[in-house]
Amino acid sequence: MARNQTNLLQGTLDLLVLKALALEEMHGLGVSRRIEQITKGTFHVRPGSLFPALHRMEEAGWLASSWGESENNRRAKYYRLTTKGRRQLEIEADLWSRISLAMASALQATTR
Repeated sequence: MARNQTNLLQGTLDLLVLKALALEEMHGLGVSRRIEQITKGTFHVRPGSLFPALHRMEEAGWLASSWGESENNRRAKYYRLTTKGRRQLEIEADLWSRISLAMASALQATTR
């Protein structure tokens, strides 16, 4: 693991995948690259974590998929957010905002 990378916290992978797919559909490797890009290299999602999450999120109705051709002319499964997935992104983002504010407050609190 690179020095500036860190392990994903429990529950953050779904939010990052949903956010990565918010602008456009993309294949799994593209999702992984986008997560690394939007987190400025802090998170690198390995295929062993990413693909089960994509399948689980598709089963939940948050994602839809179709087969297409990747930039290197290989067959690839492309994922896109569904309406339900966009709603879930809002829910997850709101929850994460509340968690991060609570953690920031706890870390700033003085102890005696």
